[in-house]
Amino acid sequence: MHRPIAVRGRRPLLLTALLLGLGGLTLIAPPAPFASLAHATGTAHRTPSSASTAASATASDDAAYWTPQRMQAAKPVVTDSSSRASRNSSLRTPHPSAEADPVPPSHPFDGLPQVGTFFWTDGTHTGRFCGGTVVRSPLRNLVVTAAHCLRAPDPKRHLSFVPQYHDGLKPHGIYPVDRIYLDQRYYDLGTDGGARWDYAVVRLGARADGAEVEDITGGYDLVPYPGYQHQNVRLIGYPGNSDTTHPKPLDCTSSTHRYTSTDPAAPGDFLEIACAGYIGGTSGGPFLVRDFTGYALIGVIGGYHTGGDFPDVSYSSYFTLDTLALYLHAVRGDTPAAPRVPSS
Repeated sequence: MHRPIAVRGRRPLLLTALLLGLGGLTLIAPPAPFASLAHATGTAHRTPSSASTAASATASDDAAYWTPQRMQAAKPVVTDSSSRASRNSSLRTPHPSAEADPVPPSHPFDGLPQVGTFFWTDGTHTGRFCGGTVVRSPLRNLVVTAAHCLRAPDPKRHLSFVPQYHDGLKPHGIYPVDRIYLDQRYYDLGTDGGARWDYAVVRLGARADGAEVEDITGGYDLVPYPGYQHQNVRLIGYPGNSDTTHPKPLDCTSSTHRYTSTDPAAPGDFLEIACAGYIGGTSGGPFLVRDFTGYALIGVIGGYHTGGDFPDVSYSSYFTLDTLALYLHAVRGDTPAAPRVPSS
């Protein structure tokens, strides 16, 4: 197994520069062209003098909006992947590469502080949700999720992150989304063609009382180039709520290996893991491995066919320097990428 190189602590920019063999950070430039995501998130870029007050007001409004009933009624994110089969069908046969050994079971639990759920309402005023994980960063305000969760340009109102959401509860409060960082190629190529870049780094605003998310929950190391073979990977995901009153996250430990896509519409190499019962809604949930500080994040449910065609086999895009580039953009507060405006 490869020894992971983690982005951790309060000085990840220096570490990343060393990984790149640079004395500075200028090599990682924003994927061109960039445009504001204000239209997608429903929040405009704020000036420093008004940022604290506006963020506090947004956090308070979102905390009031996301009642237990509204969170319970939220539905999994909808993607535009034409080749993805329904993860809700338990009658399908898992991918052949996962058939050699019994599929490890998953079980519901009350979750981890660093893992939670994004909630928002879409253009039809339907509540949506997707998983995310707090990662260590200098400003202590970053979450990693799947890009397909947040790619659609539809307005996202009340877009917020709830750490350790379970049973209709917000045990650590709620944090509004400030900016969303996706790779430009994922916008351009779509959920299948861009499956290798199905990850996003999300910059959060502070809680209503001014606390940053990592100060409250802690965070995990973000690991680029983690290797594909891991024996003990913890997979956490939030399922849809078709058979529960207030859904709890699922927990499972299994092994990962490399899966090379045979679908020409969705090329790439991905992490593959067998865990039972990861139905629709688990997108964005973390692949976690142990490291010296607790856990490290090596993937998120997504990538190949936006996470897989079957509930017992899940996938993640492979984290690379492209992932680190998004992380650096989020740390610096750069203007995010956005869908390109079609030429007339």
